[in-house]
Amino acid sequence: MKKILTLTLAALISLSACSKPKVQTTDDGVIPTAANADENTMGDSDSGKAMGLQTIHFGYDSYTLDDANKAQLKANAQILKDKPSLKIQIEGHCDSRGGIQYNLALGEKRANSVKKFMIDQGVSGDRLSIISFGKEKLLDTSDSDAAHAKNRRGTFVITAR
Repeated sequence: MKKILTLTLAALISLSACSKPKVQTTDDGVIPTAANADENTMGDSDSGKAMGLQTIHFGYDSYTLDDANKAQLKANAQILKDKPSLKIQIEGHCDSRGGIQYNLALGEKRANSVKKFMIDQGVSGDRLSIISFGKEKLLDTSDSDAAHAKNRRGTFVITAR
């Protein structure tokens, strides 16, 4: 009996070793590779492919929302209210100046200020997540005031439709 059980177990193990592993793909059939595994395939506001959600920009060393930011965020909140299944990640970004830790903290404050405003506009907090990239994802790497202004931003990335 013990010998039959051992042979049966050995056969099952060898059969399972022969099966092909399932390959994970994105919704559009793309197989993630090292080059594109962390790329957003659902859309983001920097690329203009986030269902109308718009990136906002911050002043130097600030996470305060000005009137223009608030107007844009109200429009973004309306898009989210109109599409109740949409979930987003709010990314906080900084320009290239300053230390890594400082910019990560500032990016987080920026993302949190956007999230709080969106919640105040009636968007459920469980549909919003935040992340700070500090100065790691610059849109413009040149060292000019215009480049710095482009990089100080809060972006919206669709994580679920």
